Amino acid sequence: MALLKKWRDMAYSETANKGDLQRLWTEYFEKERDIYAQLLKNPDETVKGTVKELADKYSVDLMTMVGFLDGINDSLKEQNPIEEMEEDTEVNLGFEKELLYKNMVNAGADWLYNLPEWEEIFDEDKRKELYKEEKASHTIRKEDKVYPNDPCPCGSGKKYKKCHGRANA
Repeated sequence: MALLKKWRDMAYSETANKGDLQRLWTEYFEKERDIYAQLLKNPDETVKGTVKELADKYSVDLMTMVGFLDGINDSLKEQNPIEEMEEDTEVNLGFEKELLYKNMVNAGADWLYNLPEWEEIFDEDKRKELYKEEKASHTIRKEDKVYPNDPCPCGSGKKYKKCHGRANA
């Protein structure tokens, strides 16, 4: 069975004990934070190796590394073949800095996008700008509804129903 499927079956199990799942995710988030803290110290270096080698390098178990690779994949310059990944699959962790930051914001992972290592990569204004861009990209804006007796938005001074509202009737 591919490692990614094993990870997802374990991490997103509908039948597992809720307490066990909570512990799994709590431990995972701590390890994930530590890996990102190390990666962000040298953000322009592309870390490469097999899945097993990276798990050993970051002192995590294999399934944690699979979960990490699943999480970071959308932020990579060159995505890994995570669907068919095995222990000896060569992978890389070369990420796009702005994309990674925005994906962390999108995931609501404040323990990641607030890591102090980001301060060396982007100044505070840039981090705020990226944060706002990401939040705004998911905001749906509805135009104000114009009612028949409202002034026409074209600025004619007429009521909407007597001006541009006529074309809609």
